[in-house]
Amino acid sequence: MLLKIERLAHNRHLPQYQSEGAAGMDLHAAITEPVTLKPLERALIPTGIKIELEHGYEAQIRPRSGLSIKHGLTLINCVGTVDEDYRGEVCVAMVNLSNDTHTIEPDERIAQMVINKIERARIEVCTELTGTVRGAGGFGSTGTA
Repeated sequence: MLLKIERLAHNRHLPQYQSEGAAGMDLHAAITEPVTLKPLERALIPTGIKIELEHGYEAQIRPRSGLSIKHGLTLINCVGTVDEDYRGEVCVAMVNLSNDTHTIEPDERIAQMVINKIERARIEVCTELTGTVRGAGGFGSTGTA
């Protein structure tokens, strides 16, 4: 899979995998001034890149676990999808879920991008679905632990 990247003028760090086994490549904050997020405050942080995906692929923008557990910073939509036909700047919609103010510094690693192959579903409208043991059991219906 070839990922084409257009580097914008305000980008100083291209996405990169941090280890041989990493599923995602880190994205950096392409900002010139720190961005401070108060508790429950949101911000859209630019990465300074545009991408072109091959047909049949998407890019998922995911939180970095270290920022989430240490500082309560995560993504507003948990996982963002960049569709193959999007050509705008990749930005990261962040939220501070902690009780403390946190500052995002220029060039800080803020998220990770994972490339996935997409399978498009065919839709068939029917009057009844195949039954299962679980049936319509929802949240918590499959066990206690």
